[in-house]
Amino acid sequence: MMAIIKVVKSKGNNVVGHSQAGKSENHQRIVEIAAQRFRENGIDGLSVSDLMREAGLTHGGFYRHFDSREDLVAEAVGCALEQGGERAAAITNSGHKSSFNALVDAYLSEFHRDDRGEGCAVTALAADVVRSNERVRSAYTQQVRYYLDLFFAALQRRDGEASRQQAVLTLSALVGALSLARAVNDEQLSLEILRLTARTLKA
Repeated sequence: MMAIIKVVKSKGNNVVGHSQAGKSENHQRIVEIAAQRFRENGIDGLSVSDLMREAGLTHGGFYRHFDSREDLVAEAVGCALEQGGERAAAITNSGHKSSFNALVDAYLSEFHRDDRGEGCAVTALAADVVRSNERVRSAYTQQVRYYLDLFFAALQRRDGEASRQQAVLTLSALVGALSLARAVNDEQLSLEILRLTARTLKA
């Protein structure tokens, strides 16, 4: 009898564990979809109903994962920022002197310009973050600091020395150039902005 009870309990625990794992997977899928759509269309460009439909879940299920839309925004923005940071770090942490130039080329490429959904959230979400709450702005601020440290290290490897001013100017130039290149409706001007900014930074 005791053996039967133990087996039943074990099965129950497996069901609960499976349920929790499924909830965690759904939660992560919602966050990652939101992170991508926020970069493409802005924080206000995605409704909860559209998000849940894309995730293959019901609208009512949203509140099993988040207390409010603001909670989703904070988590999704944090996810988007982290994803961009990981990609940048993969380039600059190679240890090569050319890693700085490789980052500049990748950031100011036509591919990055056109692929907003997978691109850098520091550029894509700057205007939205200004109007967001302190939790979102704090996450954004932390990511800016992270990039400045990353660029400082990459510049130091390339030149043998670097300054905080160089790192700040680099980040500002990258974000500004990419924003302008995306905004203008003249392809040649867009490419000129990307290429000349890249050439100047690498020089």
